[in-house]
Amino acid sequence: MPTLTASTLTAAALWADLESVRQRTPLVHNITNLVVMNVTANALLAVGAAPVMAHAKEEVRDMVAIAQALVLNIGTLEPAWVEAMGLAFAAARARGLPVVLDPVGAGATPYRNAALAELLAVGAPTVIRGNGSEVMSVAGLAAVTRGVDSAASSTEAVTAARALAGRLGNVVCVSGADDHIVDGQGRWAILSNGDPWMTRVTGVGCSASALVGAFAAVQADPWRATVAAMAVLGVVGELAAERARAAGAGVGRLQAELMDGLQGLDEAGFTSRLRLRDASPQAAR
Repeated sequence: MPTLTASTLTAAALWADLESVRQRTPLVHNITNLVVMNVTANALLAVGAAPVMAHAKEEVRDMVAIAQALVLNIGTLEPAWVEAMGLAFAAARARGLPVVLDPVGAGATPYRNAALAELLAVGAPTVIRGNGSEVMSVAGLAAVTRGVDSAASSTEAVTAARALAGRLGNVVCVSGADDHIVDGQGRWAILSNGDPWMTRVTGVGCSASALVGAFAAVQADPWRATVAAMAVLGVVGELAAERARAAGAGVGRLQAELMDGLQGLDEAGFTSRLRLRDASPQAAR
């Protein structure tokens, strides 16, 4: 596979990945948190994927056997779910499935950190997606967190993200005002789409991780898949906020507009809005 950089990742290439999701309807197995389960399932359906939310340790390996991607989200933890995540993770690795880890609230409590350590002992996830504080915590740096909210910007976490991706040989995505997507090969894309209102609706970040799973199920390059998923959500969020404001509404309307946007986004709207740049070291040569 030729090495792709953000310079060669055109809007047309990323759009092709969205079309693949819509055409192939990948089954994405989510072990996710109670707060966002409905939102995440609807986001996957809206983009064209098929969600399954299965948490019982007795069935997660069987569910992995029929899925095309696994998404692990530690937002609402309890011991049986952590065990189920580990079993599903091991089964997915055995099958060669992409695994996306969303380390929600990493660094907030010792139990949460122990659960993350237990999962990472199984192996390196294909993609880790989180906010600045979460990524810094997973990378082993002291990071201030406010529950599940970040006290560090995405830009502040880039060095930690690049070190983590280099150590694990995977993709790390730091979400924020700018989304930074890096990998163990040194590739680094920056997306500048989105809207501040997206931080005021529960489940947008968790939906981002689920969408990464859907795109990784149809795109063999997990870095490109992550860029495509985050680009689509960023553009959709930007347009959704504009429509909500134009209607004189607020973030309640935004949530519905996000779902409508994931379903109805067209290529012209995506291409005209996409703000993607290449920050990879090789791009400066």
